[in-house]
Amino acid sequence: MPDPGVIVVLNGAPRSGKSSIARAIQAGEGTWLNLGVDAFCEYVTPARLLPGIGLRPGGERPDVEAHLPALFDALYGSVVALSLLGLNVVVDVGHHEGHSRPMGVLGRVAGELARHPAYFVGVRCPVDVIMERRDAGEPGRGGRYVRSGPAGAVPDAVLRWERAVHDPGVYDLEVDSSVQSPAQCAAAIRARLDQGPPVAFSELARRLSPDRPGRPPEDNATRGGDVPPARPR
Repeated sequence: MPDPGVIVVLNGAPRSGKSSIARAIQAGEGTWLNLGVDAFCEYVTPARLLPGIGLRPGGERPDVEAHLPALFDALYGSVVALSLLGLNVVVDVGHHEGHSRPMGVLGRVAGELARHPAYFVGVRCPVDVIMERRDAGEPGRGGRYVRSGPAGAVPDAVLRWERAVHDPGVYDLEVDSSVQSPAQCAAAIRARLDQGPPVAFSELARRLSPDRPGRPPEDNATRGGDVPPARPR
């Protein structure tokens, strides 16, 4: 069996720069696959369940929320399978628990990824910069993002993302795309990979992960700390 590939999960609000950082990672050393919210929603998720894993905070779509645990399990099951084949994977998502009822998705994810060489990276970006990007638009994504309201008011949907996406804020590394270029963020992430094994998902599993059938409750919280540092290939 090959050594497992590295997993880097980029977590942040829409338009925070995650996709650009993922592309910068892919342009650097090693072979990286990108399997995140855009690819999963555009090419995998059926239309009736959209926006799928891209559902924003606010509890607006309980019908879609009911499918989120299975959709995230499918996403990260695919990510882990690729890693076990020796492939590096970067995942750009926006995790939050701002649903109409508790879903526990991040705890489920952490419980699985704590057992693998998976790093959790927070992608920060001030709301004013996010609104500049939303208002400027992006080729091929017309109408996807809400824009500023009258007199430049920040839409409530954007504020909900800002409040929810970095809670509880446990990361292996944080970057700020308003002051760092995608290449600089990618370089910082690579430097973190060199510094030692990941710890964030183990800590999140300890805090959040529900008991999983057939697995001792402490298993997810302890095994992640034994994951050795891994070099992208």
